[in-house]
Amino acid sequence: MINLGKIANLDEIDIRILRAVQQSGRISVQFLGETVGLSATPVSRRLKRLEDSGVITGYTAILDEAAIGFEVSVFVSVKLDRQIDNALNQFETAINAMAEVVDCWLMTGSRDYLLRVSARNMADFEQFLVGRLTKVKGVAEIESSIPLRRMKSTGTRTL
Repeated sequence: MINLGKIANLDEIDIRILRAVQQSGRISVQFLGETVGLSATPVSRRLKRLEDSGVITGYTAILDEAAIGFEVSVFVSVKLDRQIDNALNQFETAINAMAEVVDCWLMTGSRDYLLRVSARNMADFEQFLVGRLTKVKGVAEIESSIPLRRMKSTGTRTL
């Protein structure tokens, strides 16, 4: 087992706080304090320190994409024609402007980027692929994979 107390100078109470906010980002400071065994003031201080140090990077609601009309996810691998800084920056700038791309990673291996694209349906994905992604300067190859179902999703690694 990993000694979590040595990671980012976290003690056991910090780890309990992080576990609790991972499970419920909307937990009140009062209930968080009760959960970890401290009063609200020291928990609030610790929470602020975890936020200020970048351990906690934000809070968000996790939406069911299908429930809001985006029923198709597609993983798209992209290879650029050149892997120089300027080409990478141009591609990343273009991708950042595309709302359909909900995740993007710079990769090692045979492809340069892995994207997760969220679309209303396959016609919507095709329009994105043909009408936008293939037109990005420097894109040499694209390979798409359609997931059948999600087996696991934790958002981030849990402690």
